[in-house]
Amino acid sequence: MGRRTLTNEVRRGFWRGVRAGLGSEAAARSVGVSGITGRRWFVQAGGMCPRSLDEPSGRYLTLAEREEIAIGLACEESIRSIARRLGRAPSTVSREVRRGSRRGHHAGRDRYRAVLAQHGAEERARRPKPTKLVRCPRLAAAVQARLEQHWSPEEIAGRLRLDFPDDEQMRISHETIYRALYVQGRGGLRRELTSCLRTGRAVRKPRGRRAPGEHDKIPDKVMISQRPAEAEDRAVPGHWEGDLLVGANNQSALGTLVERSTRFTLLLPLPHGYDAVSVRDAIIPAITALPAQLRRSLSWDQGSEMARHAEITIAADLPIYFCDPASPWQRGTNENTNGLLRQYFPKGTDLRHHSPEHLDAVTAELNGRPRKTLGWHTPAEALAALLSAPPTSSVATTT
Repeated sequence: MGRRTLTNEVRRGFWRGVRAGLGSEAAARSVGVSGITGRRWFVQAGGMCPRSLDEPSGRYLTLAEREEIAIGLACEESIRSIARRLGRAPSTVSREVRRGSRRGHHAGRDRYRAVLAQHGAEERARRPKPTKLVRCPRLAAAVQARLEQHWSPEEIAGRLRLDFPDDEQMRISHETIYRALYVQGRGGLRRELTSCLRTGRAVRKPRGRRAPGEHDKIPDKVMISQRPAEAEDRAVPGHWEGDLLVGANNQSALGTLVERSTRFTLLLPLPHGYDAVSVRDAIIPAITALPAQLRRSLSWDQGSEMARHAEITIAADLPIYFCDPASPWQRGTNENTNGLLRQYFPKGTDLRHHSPEHLDAVTAELNGRPRKTLGWHTPAEALAALLSAPPTSSVATTT
């Protein structure tokens, strides 16, 4: 019995280490168990601390408090005296003693044992009950359908509030969706749906940072610090961010353009490579097809593929601004969008084999995904509202 309670405390310490940023093996060693055991705990839990191991809240008695109760009873201290010393209500201590003193048909103050009482409390607290996704098949079907469209759990949770504004049964948090996907035995969603998530992982892990690469010099570049202030607050549409999505062994790429205000995305096929001429010839027709009010600026990193930026500016009447080296946050909208695109174009694949029809389908699906920053509206909806608005108005979104 005592061994089981000790194991729960050790596991809590393990998850404290994980939450503090330690890897599973390091977190395991910090509480005195093997790295193999830590990896097994992490994988079995889907990378998420089980609810049964949540830190005890102040509402419930802790093992230390139960030990104080046992000491008080051994010293023949009254229930009220023990309660005052613990800062608890006498009724709380009285119930605890009754529960922790039962042995078969017998009960008594001398039978109370703190460790056994703690174990009993943890067993009662487990009380598994059906999750909301199990209780509401209609909600589960709606979540599953959106996962299969590669929406993130946060996008699903936010959009359901718009699609079912008066139906409380169709509410769910993104954490509940993650838990249903990652934690074994939660039910409601098939485990293989994790392949629809952006990462495609079956275990939840924190996102890492991509190491910054080297940047080639660009002749006559204008730095992003000189970009109009209106582009910064996203209040005025028509300011774009661009980048390359690179394939296996850096042998192929797709161009990506994202409008900062609406998050509307364009994909640029580059079947013959991503040298400066190819990128120029892909950007110009895509940009010139847009209405004039949507061609205000383009921000890019200092990759050599933009060596002919002056020709793009002249042909498309589009000023181009370059980010500082190793500063991907200066194109944060594009960086985020490229992360979404990796669901469709995984790293290590050849990007030359995607047909224009397939790229159009991916673009339509991505622009049909709800975005938190747009109040769970989609980029396509935001762009449509923008183009239908009077010429003097603009669509403002949050940063």
